[in-house]
Amino acid sequence: MGERLGKLVGWAQEHLAELDVAETINKDVKDVKDVKDGMERQQREFLLRQQLAAIRKELAELDGKPSSEEEDYRARVEAAELPAHVQKAALTEVDKLERTAESSPEVGWIRTWLDTVLTISVERPHRGQLDIASAREVLDADHFGLAEVKDRIIEYLAVRRRRADRNLGVVGGRRSGAVLALVGPPGVGKTSLGESVARAMGRKFVRVSLGGVRDEAEIRGHRRTYVGALPGRIVRAISEAGTMNPVVLLDEVDKVGSDFRGDPTAALLEVLDPAQNHTFRDHYLEVELDLSDVMFLATANVLDSIPAPLLDRMDLVTLDGYTEDEKVAIARDHLLRRQLDRAGLSPEEVRVEDGVLRRIAGEYTREAGVRQLERSIA
Repeated sequence: MGERLGKLVGWAQEHLAELDVAETINKDVKDVKDVKDGMERQQREFLLRQQLAAIRKELAELDGKPSSEEEDYRARVEAAELPAHVQKAALTEVDKLERTAESSPEVGWIRTWLDTVLTISVERPHRGQLDIASAREVLDADHFGLAEVKDRIIEYLAVRRRRADRNLGVVGGRRSGAVLALVGPPGVGKTSLGESVARAMGRKFVRVSLGGVRDEAEIRGHRRTYVGALPGRIVRAISEAGTMNPVVLLDEVDKVGSDFRGDPTAALLEVLDPAQNHTFRDHYLEVELDLSDVMFLATANVLDSIPAPLLDRMDLVTLDGYTEDEKVAIARDHLLRRQLDRAGLSPEEVRVEDGVLRRIAGEYTREAGVRQLERSIA
């Protein structure tokens, strides 16, 4: 009996060993099959993506649109001369875009982000010819009087020109130059002075209206987690200009308010500080942008409503207003000509003497600027 039980136990152990080996083999085979299935799935995905790219190419040719690397975000990012940290972030978003299904709403958000980054980073700086004599001629042609203001602007442009001539444009990652704040009563030509400075420097001009802005996200942008998120007004202005060194006019900086959504003037502290804005970070882009080559001009009517830390970052240029003789000259050389064009009249049909303009300026207007004078002429 014992001998029979011993043989039975031996057979049982041999059978269990065979079952253990079979199970191990089956597990290995299953792993190989899973790998094979994974390889087949990757091959199918690759082939389907190639077919999708071919279909898109054919559709683009049927629509008359060029099908090239412009449609391939990866090729555009690799071809663009982006800073290393920006290119790394862009390639990460491209990888995410390739892994995301076309039906996912995240695809549109990623594409919008990539388009924004490529728009503001691909464009090279617009190098204008900064000729001091020509700049003075432009300012004199566009504005009568304001001699002290013009001298200060010319002095500022001359310093930038000298630093550029001596290859001192960038020191420690930063560029030189203060932020000019044009302060004066309404109608004295603060906004048009900004346009003249841009023409004198040969740069693109962008105006950013800050009147009534109460949301900090208007300056720094929204987080991408929000629906309908957009970059801030500074980034949008640079994107609109198509260059990384435009002249950006921050109009009515004294009308910026604050509420529960934050204080926009606090966000402007970094933008308007030449020692900090070379690493400006927009909440939407989440990459560092170099704003040190952007020339910022700010306009304001009064200084009382501008916070002291923000005022400390700007170089004040005060416009006091025009004398009666200057108003007459402005009306004769600029305002009268513009109102004749708007009325559809020629200089031969209407003639206004200087005495009439002097009486209008002296007896019918009470202002530092010339807006009411122009309405009276009209």
